[in-house]
Amino acid sequence: MSRFERVRGRLRRAYESGRDAVRRARADPTGRADVRGRRAVPPGSVDVPEEAGVASPRSPGPVAPPSAVVVGAEPPAAMHSSTASRDDADVPHALRIAAAWSWRLIVIGVVFWALLKVVATISIVIIPLAVAMLLSALLAPAVGWLLRARFPRSLATAVVLVGGLAAVVGTLTLVVNEFIQGVPELSKKSSEGVRQIQDWLKTGPLHLSDSQLDRYIEEAPTWINNNTERFTSGAVSTAATLAEVLTGIVLVLFATFFFLRDGNRIWRFLVRLLPVAARWKVDDAGRASWETLGAYVRATVLVAFIDAVGIGTFLVIFDIPFAFPLAALVFLGAFIPIVGAALSGGVAVLVALVDSGPVTALIILGVVIGVQQVEGHVLQPLIMGRAVAIHPLAVIIGIAAGVVLAGITGALVSVPLIAVLNTAVRRLAARTVPDTPPDAVVVASQAP
Repeated sequence: MSRFERVRGRLRRAYESGRDAVRRARADPTGRADVRGRRAVPPGSVDVPEEAGVASPRSPGPVAPPSAVVVGAEPPAAMHSSTASRDDADVPHALRIAAAWSWRLIVIGVVFWALLKVVATISIVIIPLAVAMLLSALLAPAVGWLLRARFPRSLATAVVLVGGLAAVVGTLTLVVNEFIQGVPELSKKSSEGVRQIQDWLKTGPLHLSDSQLDRYIEEAPTWINNNTERFTSGAVSTAATLAEVLTGIVLVLFATFFFLRDGNRIWRFLVRLLPVAARWKVDDAGRASWETLGAYVRATVLVAFIDAVGIGTFLVIFDIPFAFPLAALVFLGAFIPIVGAALSGGVAVLVALVDSGPVTALIILGVVIGVQQVEGHVLQPLIMGRAVAIHPLAVIIGIAAGVVLAGITGALVSVPLIAVLNTAVRRLAARTVPDTPPDAVVVASQAP
């Protein structure tokens, strides 16, 4: 037999052996038999004959001897399931996990940073829409009452929106009128308070002389003259800000109207953009989040009203000027949880100090602290309930981040945003929600 015929015979035997192995693999779909008819051995693991008396690498028995035959890949030992190559097997498992977490967190951070940049660029649109969402959540029950009373949807929305706008404008008018009437008297008492402070600086622990006080007083106009350009540029920016505020107010009114009238239709349109398998869960999470937002806004309004009435009553009892404007300021400040009512109450303490002296100011300070304690330990747990319960640390961090990112508006929107996200994430992560929506939900979501 020639050398060529021997080579051809070897190739034919190899071909027939491979064909038989493929046939046996098809006949055994479980993969428990290898090409020699025995138990299948995964690539990279050690093939040990059963008669050797050595346990399989997958079993907790003894390790295979070095003389065992290696089938498949070249690694000398079994690799961890998280590795994809021999180089990965040489890296400690903890370091691989840390690296995997790190690059994923970096990607999430970059996406979040880009999202913040986009929001900052179009903040003149985002902020009014957020305020409109809060107002819609507050006014939606009133629209529902009118709809149940057989009002047309557009008319019911217009009545509620105009009524709310009239209430806000009327309140602001009363506050401004009372403030204008009381400014002269408060200015006079402020001058007396300044003289009392000067006397305290002379006779108090600082023991400042008249020459030092005169020098500080003379330096104030000089500082103002040196910073005239800064004040002028600030005035220009204030004019631009005023234009943005007016634009935002108009956008808030229009957005609130359409959210109240067509909110359900807008939400169904957004849900229809998602894959069918995700519509049920997203719709359930969205409606639960909307209920949370409405409960939060209504509870905040009630808590703010109680704070304003409590502090305002003591302001009237002690005959503090601007009692009604200060109570209105407390009401608005209470929309920023934990810190809002305290800061606005501090203004009332300062007015009491200027008008009635330190004793009355201390009493008002005690009233503000007492109202804050009642709010934090009684009103918030009782009125807010478990539906919008958020840890105080999350509230403080949210308010701080909101102030840094968007100022007062960020502080106002941050806490309800955290409450909504908390409810949405809990609903999306709930295992009781099916992955595939029922037919009724699919049909409803596809309805015009």
